[in-house]
Amino acid sequence: MGVNIKTIAEMAGVSVSTVSKIMNNYSDVSDKTKQRVWEIIHQTGYSPTSSAKTLASKKSSLIGVIFAGELNVEFTHPFFVEVLNAFKKQMGMLGYDLIFFSNEKMFSGGDYYARCRHFQVDGCVIISGENMEPAIRELDLSDIPCIGVDLELTGGKSGYVMSDNAQIAAKVVEHFYLLGHRDLGFIGSTADSEISQQREAGYAKAITGFGLTPQPEWFVHGDDFFEHSGYAAMSRLLERGSLPRAVFAASDLLALGAIRALRERGLRVPEDVAIAGCDDIEASRYTTPALTTVRQNKERLGVLAAHMLYDLINGQSEGGSYVVEPALVVRESCGSGALG
Repeated sequence: MGVNIKTIAEMAGVSVSTVSKIMNNYSDVSDKTKQRVWEIIHQTGYSPTSSAKTLASKKSSLIGVIFAGELNVEFTHPFFVEVLNAFKKQMGMLGYDLIFFSNEKMFSGGDYYARCRHFQVDGCVIISGENMEPAIRELDLSDIPCIGVDLELTGGKSGYVMSDNAQIAAKVVEHFYLLGHRDLGFIGSTADSEISQQREAGYAKAITGFGLTPQPEWFVHGDDFFEHSGYAAMSRLLERGSLPRAVFAASDLLALGAIRALRERGLRVPEDVAIAGCDDIEASRYTTPALTTVRQNKERLGVLAAHMLYDLINGQSEGGSYVVEPALVVRESCGSGALG
């Protein structure tokens, strides 16, 4: 029969809870008892399993990863892949592993909170998606530490990190304005997407700030942040008979779809319509023309999310939020002119 924590306790003449305390560096055990228990552990070669460690410390060192929403971005969106990679690397350095929760079918009719409790996760990172399920808000308001990425969480043990979406939009409008573009359009994700709404509102506000008037007929929406939606949205703009001189797409993939729709109708970018995107995914620098975009600091978002979640788990903070400054990346898709 193998050695377990009960065996160690019997051999040392102490309780199982005392062995657990010693294994987890509690201070309320005498040095003499600690020494005796550690000698027995070394003599027997006992190595506690992760489940035993979890029972002893009430911590699993597991972080739940949730892609929120009915129309979720999952692993196919380059922006979130880069953020998650940075998050995973930093959490690994802090001693945690990740467990991914599917939202395609709720497990045993339960919700996120029940599933998190089932797997005894220490905390969760929640990636923004579309058409968020109510279970996300329930988890946000629970006692499980949560950090949202591009998703504002407001619970007592929650926080979030996101890019400054108003600044993203303002940088694009300023760039268009300095290039001499005055008729400005917008392509967003679904009309009820929080991120798309923030970028659209910031865009309209920045246009007004230059004394121009946003034209509602040039503001269109797709079904998500992907290329096919950008293609469909630009196709609708083309069918309306009048085109804006420049269009800001709320993601690089939307922008790439819009460029494809323009090309298929014989229109040139940037000569006929200037296009700018958002995210600075790797593909944006290799398109023809190379895409002007707004870079979100994906690595910083992931690393900040990891540190903020770690502090929440360990009682070193009470939540909070951090907004990361974006940067305009000027390439070829908007043309050149008065800027210089």
